[in-house]
Amino acid sequence: MSDTKTKNKIEKATQEVNLVEGLFRPSEADFLINVLIEEKINFHRLQKLSLCIGQEQADTKYECSRIDELLKEKQIAKDYISIARKEGYNVVINGTLNISFVK
Repeated sequence: MSDTKTKNKIEKATQEVNLVEGLFRPSEADFLINVLIEEKINFHRLQKLSLCIGQEQADTKYECSRIDELLKEKQIAKDYISIARKEGYNVVINGTLNISFVK
């Protein structure tokens, strides 16, 4: 019975963090998005490095593919914001981080 109670509590254990929200000038939006994506890229670079320490043949395909994907997303965001800049628009960013438990 305690497992059920624990399970029910865990299923409801979610948290939302409002990471970024608001109206930004294109230069501000570009900066914010760039910083967020670069931090995620750095995380995967550190993960890749930690896998390789002491194991030259470590499998780092996942980290490399995530870095490649993030670099593409960064360029797409940069191009999109460039359009806003050229057209005289501001940029709205809503970035909510959803956190939950998974077993």
